[in-house]
Amino acid sequence: MEALIEQLLLFAIAVVANLFSALAGGGAGLLQFPVLLFLGLPFAVALATHKIASVALGLGATLRHLRSSQYERFFFVFILLTGVPGVVLGAWLILDVPERPAEIALGCLTLSLGVYSWFKAELGSQYQPKRRQGAALWGGGLALFVIGVLNGSLASGTGLFVTMWLIRWYGMDYQRAVAYTLVTVGLVWNGSGAVALGFWGEVQWAWLPALIAGSLIGGYLGASLAIAKGNRVIKRSFEIITVAVGIKLLVG
Repeated sequence: MEALIEQLLLFAIAVVANLFSALAGGGAGLLQFPVLLFLGLPFAVALATHKIASVALGLGATLRHLRSSQYERFFFVFILLTGVPGVVLGAWLILDVPERPAEIALGCLTLSLGVYSWFKAELGSQYQPKRRQGAALWGGGLALFVIGVLNGSLASGTGLFVTMWLIRWYGMDYQRAVAYTLVTVGLVWNGSGAVALGFWGEVQWAWLPALIAGSLIGGYLGASLAIAKGNRVIKRSFEIITVAVGIKLLVG
C-alpha cells in the first residue's frame, strides 16, 4: 500500500510539474527534483532519475507541437549541435563540482530572467528573426553550449535559459521559443544528459514508470495550453516559473 501511494504521489507531481514546464518553457525540476530528494534519493541518483523522466516531457510536448507549430529544420539541428556536447560535458563535470555554489549562482541568474522579462513588456510578443548568419549565429550557439553544460549538471531552470536566449538573441516570440525549447531541450538535451548520467551514475528505476507517465501527460497538456493561450499567457507563466525556480535554488 505504501508503495502504491508513493507511485501515485510521483505521478501527480510529474503531471503538475511538467504541465507548467511545457507552458513556460522549462522549470519541471522546481517540483519534481526536490520531491525525489525528499523521498530519500542522493543528489546524483535523483538528478539522473529526473533527467530520464523529463525526456517524456519533451516527447509529450513534441507530439503536440509538431501538429501545429512552424519549425525551421536548420534551427532545430543548430540548437542540438551546439547544446548536446555541453550537456554531456556538464553531466561529467557534476561528479566533481560542488553542487550548492552552482545552485546559488544559477538561482540568481534564473531569478533575473523573470525580473527582466517582467519589465520588458513587449519582449517576445512578436516573431522578429535576427542574427541568423555568420559570427552572430555562432556566437549565440556558444551561449547555447554553455547553457547545455548547465543542463547536464543541474536539474532546474536551464530550459528557461534557452527559451529566453532564443527570444532575446534570435528574435523569437514566446510561443515559438517554448516550442523549440521543449523539443530540443526536453527531448534531446535531456535525453543526452540522461544517458550520460545513467552511464556514469545510478538511477532509481522503480520510480521511473510513474514519473515518465506523468511527464508525458503533463508535457502534452502544457503544450496544448501554450498553443491555445498564446504569447501573453506564456510570457506570464515564464515569469512566474523563473522567479519560483530562482527562489527555490537560492533557498535550497
